[in-house]
Amino acid sequence: MKQHVKLANKRIKVTRTGKLLRRKSGQSHFRAKKSQNALRRKKNTLAVSSTTEKTVRALL
Repeated sequence: MKQHVKLANKRIKVTRTGKLLRRKSGQSHFRAKKSQNALRRKKNTLAVSSTTEKTVRALL
């Protein structure tokens, strides 16, 4: 992720315990060709990986 602080604030939420949550990609368009199982899996939020957590925290 590049150094855009406002974008990071809009896309990543911090929980009370301090975890970073993000949305899964591929939800906005071209949904007709994806299976219902794939779309259902993409609805859930996901924790930011431990390798990128340090850089994301610096942006927030």
